[in-house]
Amino acid sequence: MNIYIESGLQKFMPKIYCDAAEPWQLGFQDAATPMMQGIIDLHHDIFFFLIVILIFVVWMLVRTLWYFHSSRNPIPERIVHGTTIEIIWTIFPSIILMFIAIPSFALLYSMDEVVDPAITIKAIGHQWYWTYEYSDYNTTDEQSLTFDSYMIPEDDLQLGQLRLLEVDNRVVVPANTHLRMLITSADVLHSWAVPSLGVKCDAVPGRLNQVSLFIKREGVFYGQCSELCGTNHAFMPIVVEAVPLEDYISWVSNKYD
Repeated sequence: MNIYIESGLQKFMPKIYCDAAEPWQLGFQDAATPMMQGIIDLHHDIFFFLIVILIFVVWMLVRTLWYFHSSRNPIPERIVHGTTIEIIWTIFPSIILMFIAIPSFALLYSMDEVVDPAITIKAIGHQWYWTYEYSDYNTTDEQSLTFDSYMIPEDDLQLGQLRLLEVDNRVVVPANTHLRMLITSADVLHSWAVPSLGVKCDAVPGRLNQVSLFIKREGVFYGQCSELCGTNHAFMPIVVEAVPLEDYISWVSNKYD
């Protein structure tokens, strides 16, 4: 296709991101944070080594079955010890593991990196809904930006809304802003997980867990509780909506009005 036609189509038909699970989906959802992009890149790197090892093992297996078939070698070889081959199959796997470990540890430490956040949001898991508290705007107990988020029942869904994933109150955040999520639970173990953001953090009663987020683009990102927490575990979804900073400020103002 002509490059000018492609650029014209992209102008009038922006890219559609996969930010929710799809039927028969095998791959990742599209990355919306640097953390998720790092996870996808690491997966691709490891998959490359996996394919190389698979091809080598299959080649060795077929070669062995072919050359050492009873019709070609009626008298079997008696190999007791081979120093060279033992050195080779010790050194090469070690090198491969090193190439996998270096980016793995780099990604792991980047996940734990704490950047000075512009906004702090506290997520509290309940059986079976989430409570969100924007603690930066809490002046008094009467004036606190806190709300509950329940799943919308299937009978109340509007056209285009996703079954078992839509909520009555979304977590609204500004895009391209450093965020801090504090995650805890009021009753049993829960897990706050949003695949497109590369986040899965346990909500433990009596303990605060922390994750940092930097959402690179606007959109609506869907997740679910990912820790078995009782009868309605499957019915406590998570929806994060990233909007421009101006829209976020208006949303906060409307919440206080």
